[in-house]
Amino acid sequence: MSETIQNIRGFGDILPTEAPAWGFVEAAFSHELERYGFDRIRLPIVEKTALFARSIGEVTDIVEKEMYTFSDRNGDSLTLRPEGTAGCVRAGIQRGLLHNATPRLWYMGPMFRHERPQKGRYRQFHQIGAEVFGLTGPDIDAELILMSGRILRRLGLDGVRLELNNLGSPAARADYRQALVEHFLAHESALDEDARRRLESNPLRILDSKNPAMEPVVATAPDLLDYLDAESQAHFDRLKAILDAAGQPYRINSRLVRGLDYYGGTVFEWISDDLGAQGTVLAGGRYDGLVEMIGGRPTPAIGFAAGLERLVALVEALGNVPPGPSPHAYLVVPDAEGMPESLALAERLRHQHARLRLQVHMGGGSVKSQLRRADRSGAALALIHGAAERAAGTMTIKDMRGHREQTTVAVDRLSATLEDWLADGLNRL
Repeated sequence: MSETIQNIRGFGDILPTEAPAWGFVEAAFSHELERYGFDRIRLPIVEKTALFARSIGEVTDIVEKEMYTFSDRNGDSLTLRPEGTAGCVRAGIQRGLLHNATPRLWYMGPMFRHERPQKGRYRQFHQIGAEVFGLTGPDIDAELILMSGRILRRLGLDGVRLELNNLGSPAARADYRQALVEHFLAHESALDEDARRRLESNPLRILDSKNPAMEPVVATAPDLLDYLDAESQAHFDRLKAILDAAGQPYRINSRLVRGLDYYGGTVFEWISDDLGAQGTVLAGGRYDGLVEMIGGRPTPAIGFAAGLERLVALVEALGNVPPGPSPHAYLVVPDAEGMPESLALAERLRHQHARLRLQVHMGGGSVKSQLRRADRSGAALALIHGAAERAAGTMTIKDMRGHREQTTVAVDRLSATLEDWLADGLNRL
């Protein structure tokens, strides 16, 4: 007997019992993004490695340690996408979407990073992202923040909080980086291994350390907001004024940074306290230099991404997931001889009622056993089409969830009867 093949560690299955939660989250994003004028773009999961090395930064953890990179048969270096923004920008440049336009794009799908799998963090994970190109003002920053908050509230996540920061211009950030390096070098003995490695490559990431032993040295580090240039400060002040006018609470967090090199200016995160240390459920910010970095014309841009695994876990933990769709009706066929006629009838009913969810029993069995299956399916009605019904040109209807008495109707009246019995359920679709 051959060995059973298991899934790859960190690459999970999404089971039918989990699908309603995923569909609930995906539908909330899709609905609101369309309301705000975003168009969906579907991106490949494999890109040239150079795209991520150039955009993310060759000395980041993602590029150095986490990417799934391989050579194809032509010897080209390819990578499974670790995030979506770079691919979206590449598509915008290559397909001419950014010329004389301010596109609003969103995407959804799997991303890949080779890191230690743990609850809520997998090697294949899923993100929804949204990107806006060509707009420089704080108004688009504010709208993106307000829209993302609306999506989270639609999911029932009223307890999430918004944190804001501004990373400033490249010149201001360079000054801050130098001050930060000097501070950490003065406390080098207190740095852990990750912080020492980041000191040369990305010292801002040290501020995001989750190591409790690092808290004193991080707490006394220079404050980024003290180094903001005048233009960035004015942008930040106008953003806060718009959020205040909209009644959106927020917290300024000058330690809020980004692990990717292309971010600058506004950054924001929505955070939940119900997920432990990994509390961020949606994060975004400006990346005005990325389009030019990848080879396009200078183009301002801002976007966000949300991890679906974390959001699904959160809506499930809070009990916010609506039940998955059950059949409206379950067709009981007690004998194999009646299956051709029953299947033809089922197809006519589906044609007459485009929203009708009708499941036909397969595999035989007694009427009693089939009714048990109908009950387990969650169907509102059982339609019994046995030999007696076929001979008389009728259908027996059994109410599985209410108190209507079982009845038998003529097949030519079945469509109208179903419409009456299922009116409420069909109208809710």
